Amino acid sequence: MKTLPSRQAILDFISENPQKATKRDIARAFGIKGAARIDLKAILKELTAEGLIERQSRRFREPGELPPVTVAQADAPDASGDIFLSPQEWEGDGTVPRLLYLAKSSDPAIGAGDRMLVRLTKVKADDHAYEARLIRRIGTSRGEPRRVLGIYRKSAEGGRITPIDKGSDREWRVPPGAVQGAKDGELVEAEQTGPKSRLGLPVAHVLEVLGDPMAAKSISLMAIHEHGIPDSFPPDVLAEADAAQPIDETEAREDLRDVPLITIDPVDARDRDDAVCAILDDDPANPGGYVLWVAIADVAAYVTPGSALDHEARKRGNSTYFPDRVVPMLPDHLSGDLCSLHSEVPRPCVAVRMVLDAEGHKLSHRFTRGLMQSRASLSYQQAQAAIDGQPDEITAPLVESVLKPLWDTYRALLIARAKREPLELDLPERRIELTDDGAVRSVAFRERFDAHRLIEECMVLANVAAAETLVEKRTPLLFRVHEEPTIGKLEALREVAKAAGLVLAKGQVLHTRHLNSLLIQAAGRDDAELINMSTLRAMTQAYYSPENVGHFGLALQKYAHFTSPIRRYSDLIVHRALIRAHSWGKDGLSVEDTERLDQTAVSISEAERRSMAAERDTVDRYLAAYLADRVGADFTGRISGIARFGVFVKLDETGADGLVPIRSLGQEYFRHDAEANTLTGQDSGSVIALGQRVLVRLAEAEPITGSLLLDLLEIEGESRKPGRRPVRRKGGRGKSKYKSARKRK
Repeated sequence: MKTLPSRQAILDFISENPQKATKRDIARAFGIKGAARIDLKAILKELTAEGLIERQSRRFREPGELPPVTVAQADAPDASGDIFLSPQEWEGDGTVPRLLYLAKSSDPAIGAGDRMLVRLTKVKADDHAYEARLIRRIGTSRGEPRRVLGIYRKSAEGGRITPIDKGSDREWRVPPGAVQGAKDGELVEAEQTGPKSRLGLPVAHVLEVLGDPMAAKSISLMAIHEHGIPDSFPPDVLAEADAAQPIDETEAREDLRDVPLITIDPVDARDRDDAVCAILDDDPANPGGYVLWVAIADVAAYVTPGSALDHEARKRGNSTYFPDRVVPMLPDHLSGDLCSLHSEVPRPCVAVRMVLDAEGHKLSHRFTRGLMQSRASLSYQQAQAAIDGQPDEITAPLVESVLKPLWDTYRALLIARAKREPLELDLPERRIELTDDGAVRSVAFRERFDAHRLIEECMVLANVAAAETLVEKRTPLLFRVHEEPTIGKLEALREVAKAAGLVLAKGQVLHTRHLNSLLIQAAGRDDAELINMSTLRAMTQAYYSPENVGHFGLALQKYAHFTSPIRRYSDLIVHRALIRAHSWGKDGLSVEDTERLDQTAVSISEAERRSMAAERDTVDRYLAAYLADRVGADFTGRISGIARFGVFVKLDETGADGLVPIRSLGQEYFRHDAEANTLTGQDSGSVIALGQRVLVRLAEAEPITGSLLLDLLEIEGESRKPGRRPVRRKGGRGKSKYKSARKRK
């Protein structure tokens, strides 16, 4: 009788042959016949029960793996034009794997929202886990017609629309009767009305004419429409907000109006939802300790479960911030008035009183639903100037009684932070200054003050207290979770570090202190920003979940967002959970809230990513507009990304990212190594890698798409002649012949 394979041999076979892993396939592979099949069945049953494999239909596979044939939905093309798919059959834990769609020339055009049946191949890549090939297209998501935002160009047959997406080169045709009065060169939003026309283009009709695409207001408007961010409130939502009245429930709330709370926000803040106060602890048992108050606007008192306001806030997920406007989660009557903690005005709040020891460790805390009155609304610059000895008429009376105790508490919190060792990334934040008419005046890097860090530390501690309280009281909530980096991303970071002559420890359980050690090695070096950016890219994306897996980046076991309910729906859910846990009223977490926490977590995590993409695209467009009149100028920078289609360069002056297309790197083929993040010249052997210093010339700046095209002039001080992309001819085996891809002049 054939000897049965070991359990490990069976696991290895299933891992290596995901498409041939039925019981019959396994038996055939190991030559198992007759009665031995019963023993094989028992082994497979044991492996399934232990969670080492899972069974779908009649095929076995590793847990957390996708089946070789699956249904997926297309996302919008990314900045490089690649289309990634979201699997619809994912049942594993953790982050949903990304699928890179590889289209054949005969495949139909795929748009965002299209659903398709695909065949998967597992790969080891930085930004995706599988490659997907089309079997057949099933349809568009929820049957919704595809939409496009683009520039309308008039033609004899009506017109055409050129999409503003960086990765899209396919035009849409508009029949004469579907133009809606659009003029040549105007920005329009259109909807597909039929299949391809005889010209091979999708047919669409114009839904809305948005005007001059080069107008300053159009830049953020493009992102709003492109990413589907709701920017107008339905009438019933506005009606609910307008009907809201100030809440002054002194009997039902703890009176905190004597607590010297203040708000510290950006100078252009449109809402104020958090206030802080610190005093010395007079308890003899806590020498040198502090009492820290963090009070947060009681948005839950105005936005109740099941209301129109609640429905809209959940749909939006968060506020979205652009250089020229904010798309708020809540109408202005709430976000800018009744829920905003303006100075000298009574406001309902949910507050936490935290007792800290002399080294900033939290000894105890308690939550309360109170009524507060802010002593002052300060900007970060204003508070920092006051503590640095330059108070103004508003801050002068607060320096000794309010600001100095806050800074003393902050110094204690830094001691506790140093022991915890969260990830210490140092990445400058760009600040785009606009003129009164919305044009870009300047691009600079935002100053960071201790005042910023003080507020951040206070908010982190309050968020920890909220999570701890709700876990202790066994109340459902949404955690803010951040998983540790994947092995693949860590290896990519290790390669970047190695290329820079730095070391990232290997062969041990990863902690943030290991990454901090790398960042410390890079501090003060010319490539410090690259190492910080590469470390950030190695991180997984934080998300919301009713299940707690901790927060790797902050080095915290329990963490929930509690401090910004005006602009984040997650925080509103946590407020409701606290209300329910303390029996403070009927506006706490509802049964429906609890039952759909999973769906809410997914929805608001996606909304957050949507906002981040819209904000990033808007900054790219502003930067392209700012640099448009400097085409032909030379800039220094550093290689920040390597792709099979070219090299990304981050410019020193503005922090803008531009692309050097592979066609301009030289008259040879370049081999792309995704793991090492390099391009290697096939003939010369020259290696282009992350972190190299370059001199580039701005060849093209396109404000409509936000793209910058660069010519590479020097790399690490060596001159390079801009090349022409070679085109491979069919030749003999092992040989390659070349010709210019450009027309000879």
